[in-house]
Amino acid sequence: MRLHLSLARAIKVLLPAAALLLAASSLARADDLECVSTTFRMLSPSDKVCLSVFDDPKVPGVTCYISQARTGGWGQPLGLNEDPSNFSVSCRQMGPISVDPKTLPEREEAFTEKTSIFFKKTRIYRIPDLKRNSLIYLAISAKLIEGSPANSVSSVPIMVWPEAKP
Repeated sequence: MRLHLSLARAIKVLLPAAALLLAASSLARADDLECVSTTFRMLSPSDKVCLSVFDDPKVPGVTCYISQARTGGWGQPLGLNEDPSNFSVSCRQMGPISVDPKTLPEREEAFTEKTSIFFKKTRIYRIPDLKRNSLIYLAISAKLIEGSPANSVSSVPIMVWPEAKP
């Protein structure tokens, strides 16, 4: 009887954790490309703007580039800094898109990245614009800045992609 109760408790704990892992796996993972220093600090890492790239996991053929400001100082290598909500997103069609935009949700998170140790994230949502046969990518800061979130937008018109010639 005691083993049965322990197993039931373990399932109650592990099932939500497994669901979170599955949900997180549907989000894109960004690859870091390059950083450019913006403020020189003699005795600690400098402030910089970093460029990352991700491919939309649900819409093959779409690639998004993100630039984000990163705060320097000794907290940077440890991941303890709170980065400013300064970012930009640019998405492009880089190959054929076979996904029908009508099958996509009205709004879906395609990417998320923590920008501080507590609470703050940059999120990128995919929003189909069916009337214009386009996909809109909206980047926002999850932490409100002076009453409104920082944001950036990019659109990807879905075009017919030329066939590769042998």
